[in-house]
Amino acid sequence: MSEALAEYEKLAKKLTTAELAEAGQMFGKACLKINGKAFVAQHKDTVVFKLSGDAHTKAMALAGAVLWDPSGKGRPMKEWVALTSVHSKKFSSLAALASEYVQSII
Repeated sequence: MSEALAEYEKLAKKLTTAELAEAGQMFGKACLKINGKAFVAQHKDTVVFKLSGDAHTKAMALAGAVLWDPSGKGRPMKEWVALTSVHSKKFSSLAALASEYVQSII
């Protein structure tokens, strides 16, 4: 199991147990949703977060951060930031920011 998958599973367990999110899939990848809208996903060796504004800018400034390209065809999704497990200590706070963002646009 990759470190990113292990970190995603810890995050998913925490949020689903607290009933703050529901597990689902997006593009065939494991994700967490609120009211049917994804805000965190796991893909390959990364955990990805749907962010905007300052939160997005700060996440993109982290070493190794990239925009998520789930298709692998050079079409990244502008709001989704992919991070490796190197930044796992930030995952809970990024998930909270992603959750707030998604709830603001529902």
